[in-house]
This record gives sequence, C-alpha cells and structure tokens, in this order.
Amino acid sequence: MSTPTQTAAREDTPVSDVVRQLSAVDRFLPAWIMSAMALGLLLGSLVPGLNTALEAVKIGEVSLPIAVGLLVMMYPVLAKVRYDQAHLVLADRKLLVTSLVINWVLAPAFMFTLAWVFIPDLPEYRTGLIIVGLARCIAMVMIWNDLACGDRESAAVLVFINSVFQVIAFGALGWFYLQWLPSLLGLPTTSADFSFWAITLSVLIFLGIPLLAGLLTRVIGEKVKGRGWYEQNFLPRIGPLALYGLLFTITLLFALQGGTITSRPMDVLRIAVPLLVYFVVVFGAGMLIGRFLNLGYAKTTTLAFTAAGNNFELAIAVAIGTFGVTSGQALAGVVGPLIEVPVLVALVYVALWARKRCFTPTHIAA
Repeated sequence: MSTPTQTAAREDTPVSDVVRQLSAVDRFLPAWIMSAMALGLLLGSLVPGLNTALEAVKIGEVSLPIAVGLLVMMYPVLAKVRYDQAHLVLADRKLLVTSLVINWVLAPAFMFTLAWVFIPDLPEYRTGLIIVGLARCIAMVMIWNDLACGDRESAAVLVFINSVFQVIAFGALGWFYLQWLPSLLGLPTTSADFSFWAITLSVLIFLGIPLLAGLLTRVIGEKVKGRGWYEQNFLPRIGPLALYGLLFTITLLFALQGGTITSRPMDVLRIAVPLLVYFVVVFGAGMLIGRFLNLGYAKTTTLAFTAAGNNFELAIAVAIGTFGVTSGQALAGVVGPLIEVPVLVALVYVALWARKRCFTPTHIAA
C-alpha cells in the first residue's frame, strides 16, 4: 500500500500537473469519442450495405470486426492489474466490504430505479441502462483515481475483485434485474430474447478471455523481464490499444446506429440524463460513506471512483452479444462512455476540493 508520506506527496501535486503527464489520447478522450461517433454516423450514411458486411462473420452473436474491437479494448486495462496484491485489500475488511456492497448491491439497484423512473416507456434503452449499472468498473477508473490522488494499490485490487466477480455473478444479476425483480414488482420483463446463458456467455468471452490474457501476460512478463520492465516499458506500449479498440468499436456502432441516432435525438438525451444522475449520486455517496467510516482521503476517493465508474466496454459487449449490434440496448451502452468520461474527469476536481474542505490532515493520512 502507499505510505502516508507517499500519499501526502501525491496529494500536494496539482491536478493540472498530473493531467499534463497523460498522453494526448487520454487527455482529450471526450473529444476522441465525439469524433468516433461523428465518423461512425458519416460511414453509416455513405457506405450502403455496411450492416450486411459486418454481420458476414461472427464470434458468437457478435460480428467479427466488432468482437475484435471489444477484445482489444478490454485486454490492456486488465493487463495493468497487479493480481498478486489481492491479499492486501483483504486486510482492510472495512474497505472491501463497503466496496462490495456499493458496487454489487446499492449501485445496480440505483441504476434499476433510475431506468424505470426516467425511461419506463423505452424498454430497450431501459434494459441497456440496467446492463450498464451491472458492469462494474475495471482499470480505466484507475486513471481518474490517480488524478485525484487516490490509493493506487487499493484501486488495483478492487478492480481485480470486480473483474472476477463479474465473470461469476453478472449473468445471475442480469436475470435478477431484468426478469425476476420486474416480475415481482408487477413490471414488464425483458423480452423473451433475453437469456441468462446469453449474458453469461458474453461475459465469459468478452471479459473472461481478456482477463485470462491479462493475467498470463503479467505473470509471464514479470517472470521473464521483471515488474519494472513490465510496468515501465511493456504497459505503456499496449496501453493505447484500449482506447483504439474503444474508438474503433464506437465508430462501427454509430455507423450501424446512425439512423436511430439522427431520427431520435431526444432518445439519446433521455438515456444521458439518468446516466448523469447515476455517476454524480454514486460518487457523492461513496465519498460520504468513506468519510463517515474514516477510511482516509486516499481510500475514500478510491472507493468513490470504483463505485461510480462502470465497465462500459463490457456493457457494450454484453448488449451486442445478447440483443444485437443495432439494438437499443447497444445504443444505451455506447452513450455510457460519452457521459461517463467528462463527468468523472469533472469529479476529479470535486474530489480534490473535498480533500481540502472535508478531510483534516488526520483523515487524509488515515
């Protein structure tokens, strides 16, 4: 774990200096996503028969080009996780239990509620939002956590736990929130096309494969060349692949979704509003809970960001694999990163403001 001296030193670093250390790709991520969306819309209008071409070869129910994009964007972030440090967070039971409760009980239930409150009349988008709520954060959240001077090691371990838990529980939770709970409450359930096994298969393919690849890459890379070489030389080389894969996938999705997007801009807005509420409220709840539990600023910030951040890559993959590339569920997943990225960047500044106003030196170093 980070020592109090290391944590204090990082917390004295202006966020502007940290931002300048990011690559241009990471620093202007919202702009790149907007550009990919615009390019996709342009391709969709200029290239006839694109849908037929993309569906010609499939992996499961996902077209090969999109499947490749999904796997490419998942692999680098999972290769960054320090899998040998899982035992460290187990020593901090308070942080572990709190993170599990927020991530796998409170946050999905809150997204379920928001989806039904904001878009009860749009079942495909509603289902897409619920899937986004079930896809808990993975390694991209470590960027925001680092900018806000959170605890790096705790973030890495919580990301690892979320990754493994998703493989085990995502399908069951999908069935619970999309079929069992709505039926219990007397609400319409997801269409008969939904399948517990379809979601589980999508998770196993698009999270399980890159998770295994990331684990093997780290184990073999550290054994052959050492951790220093792996993290200082290898990871920076493969890191940009995550964003390239994301932008490639978004471009193809918007090419296929172009007609829906241009003809229903208000639908996109209605998807965006509950996402905005979700990110802000869950982050705020994480900060308040961490402060109440006296976790210290660094761990509180990590708790808040790992709770608010979502694995939109997995949400997109599951939506495509289960409901199809041109489905409303897929569109809801694509809108996710468009809202999440700028909001979480803004919340970095909120966290740094809270550090000065809400955490005493004793709380910061706790």
